[in-house]
This record gives sequence, structure tokens and C-alpha cells, in this order.
Amino acid sequence: MRPSSKEQTADLTQSDQRYLWHPFTQHAEWQESEPLIITAAEGAELIDADGRRYLDGVASLWVGVHGHRHPRVDAAIKDQLDRVAHSTLLGLGNVPATRLAQKLISVAPAPMARVFYSDAGSTAVEIALKMAFQWQQQAGDPRRTRFARFEHAYHGDTLGAVSVGGIDIFHQVYGPLLFDTVALPTPLHPDPATEAMLLDSALATLEAAGDTLAAIIVEPLVQGAAGMRMHSSGYLNAILAKAKEVGALVILDEVATGFGRTGTLFAAEQLSVAPDLMCLGKGLSNGYLPLAATLASDRIFQGFVGSPRNTFFHGHTFTGNPLACAAGVACLELFEEERTIERVARRAIQLERGLSEFLDHPHVAAIRQQGLMIGLDLCQASGASYDPALRTGARFCAGLRSQGVVLRPLGDTVVLMPPLCISAAQTEQLLETLGWGLKSLLQER
Repeated sequence: MRPSSKEQTADLTQSDQRYLWHPFTQHAEWQESEPLIITAAEGAELIDADGRRYLDGVASLWVGVHGHRHPRVDAAIKDQLDRVAHSTLLGLGNVPATRLAQKLISVAPAPMARVFYSDAGSTAVEIALKMAFQWQQQAGDPRRTRFARFEHAYHGDTLGAVSVGGIDIFHQVYGPLLFDTVALPTPLHPDPATEAMLLDSALATLEAAGDTLAAIIVEPLVQGAAGMRMHSSGYLNAILAKAKEVGALVILDEVATGFGRTGTLFAAEQLSVAPDLMCLGKGLSNGYLPLAATLASDRIFQGFVGSPRNTFFHGHTFTGNPLACAAGVACLELFEEERTIERVARRAIQLERGLSEFLDHPHVAAIRQQGLMIGLDLCQASGASYDPALRTGARFCAGLRSQGVVLRPLGDTVVLMPPLCISAAQTEQLLETLGWGLKSLLQER
């Protein structure tokens, strides 16, 4: 006799809690919870082991720009699987890696000219840091060994990426392993008065540290893991221009902001200062396979050409994996074929209008939005923040799950990062479920 659906779910739950170690998860709490086991997905929806459907409100950690099981991406991977699944880029080339590199450079902002592949956003950042450091050393300026970064920054979890991060709860324990950085202030909201005040401090810090800086690294327009902190293009342009003036390279970390999230294909399109290096990941393969890329200008690339000593000694086994790159090619083509950026604009307006109804809610402290990157801060009815020990954001999102919506908070900031393919009806579902959650919070208190 075949086990029932409930028996299968119970077995999966037991195995999960016995064998898996989940990322960013306190397992003392996980063991007491009932894990949601996903067995299938379609479009903007996830399907659990019992067949229940959930709106994927965070695009499976911000990756699924075109949604789950897109026929175009499925077909690209299946076609490539009939050819070759993996072939190293160390000493060889392959067709999908070459085609994707060409397409990326054709849509990336000037002066990006070269593509270096890796497997995740953290490693894309690690590569950019190493490139910037080595380029400065080979350019004859050995004093330039430091990096400037924004306060509250998050650039990944490898040690170099952690060094340029600024979220204590993630990074503090690793302090003895990290290299020194220069921290620049960044606002919570793109408020002109606040930005003007902070800008003077940031520019002075860059001036003082200028001759020691290899590069500055920033998440353009939106600091995602910091709780959707946002700054204006004007604020960022002024800081990046100053960084270039003092001789630092500019690294834009577009792992979260790239591929349509902010309303343009890349957030860099909304800036006037050009990057020297760009980090891409997440939406690059629509989440199908691990894939990231570090883009470099020709000026940076040429600094590594010539003597064998100037070679960039970095890489890993799966660099430029053909299956992942085939998915990446299909994903880029979909942006044009399905007019994805136009859809983002429509959904962003719809969400902005719907969320405006919550601005006066007693449990909403603030709402920040840039395209389809949204943070909603929960608060007590008095306006005060919740005690973090209450884990209000986590409990709030757990309640939404019972209504068929999956969200993952950052502390008490509820993050909305739906797939870019989300429909108008699904957007209304997301808004209605948020309203239900806020009403429940009001009744609870």
C-alpha cells in the first residue's frame, strides 16, 4: 500500500528536521515549527507536499524574475542537456557561456566589456574585490588596499564580502577574520534633508581616506538585506563621483537590484556615474541553477593583460557552466520578448496604490518602494518598535502563509519581492493578504 499524502509529508518533515541545516536559521526554533515542504511550482506560485498553492511573494529569495517552470527556460536547459552539461572554462570555451557574455555586455551599462562567471552573489562580490585590489597593485599604487562601503551594507557571506558588509547580527562574530574598511553613512529613506546632512560626512570621509582606497562598493538605490533601506540616485552619484575623484574604483553590487527589480534592467541605468565593476546574480538564471557574474570595463581587463604575473588567479570548477548559462541566455531574451520592464512598471504602480492604504495603519511605521523592491516596517500601535525577542515579523509572515502567501521578513520589516511575472490578480491577492495580516495584528494587540 502506498503511503498517504499526510504520511509522505510527515516523513519529509521528519527527514528535514533530522538531516538538513538551513541557512540563516536558528534550529532550536525550526525543530519546533512545521516546515513548509515545496514539491512543485508554477509561474508565481509554489506548491507544497499536500498540493496547497502559495503566492511566492519573495520570488524564492529574489531570484525568480520570470517565475517558476517557464517553458522558455525549461526548453533551453533541456536542449543544452542533450549537448553537454558541463565543460570547464579553464583552457576551453563553450557556446552558452560565450553567448551569455555577449548578451550581458550588450545590455549592461557602459563601459562594461568583459564577463567573469561564478556561482553566487557572494562570489561575484569576492571576485570584484580581488580584481579591484589586484588592479590597483598592478597599476603601481600599493597603498590602495582598503575598501569604502555603506553602513548597513550586505554583500554576501564569504569573508571578503562579509568584510565590506555592515549588519552586525550577520557579521560581528567574524570580526577577527575580516579586513579593515571605511564606512559611509546611508539613509533609511531617500529624504533630501537627511541625505544632504549625511553627504557632507561621506564626502569628507572619502577625501580623508582617498589615497588608501582600492574601491568603493555599494548596492545601488536599495540596500536589500538591510531592510530595504533606500537612497536617491543624486546621493549615490555624488558619493561615487567623489570616490572616482580620489582614485578609487567603483563596484556596483546589483545581485539584488539587477534584472528589472528597480524599474530598469539595472539600477546603474538610473545613475550618471559609470561603474568599473558590476556584480550580478540571483535573477541571472531565474533561480534555475547557481550562476553569477562579475562584469568589468575594458580598462580593468587590460590591467591584467600582458605579463603572466598579471593573470587574475581566480576560478572554480563550475565557472561558466553550460546548463546555467543556457538558462541565462533564455532569461535575458525573455526580457525583450515578454516586455518585462513594462510589466514591472504596471505592477509597481498597482502595489504603490494598494500599499498607500496601509500608510495610516497603527502597526505600519513606514513603507519604502523602488520598483518591485518593497519594505514595510511593522511597529506597535504607539509607534514604538517591537521587542526583537517577540519576532513579530516572523510571526506576521507565518500568519500570511496560512492564507496562501509566502513572505520572508528582515527583522520586523516585511519584504515584498514578487516574481516580475506576477499578474494583476495575484498582486491584488498579495495586497489583500497583507491587509488581512495587519488586521490580525491589530486584533492581537
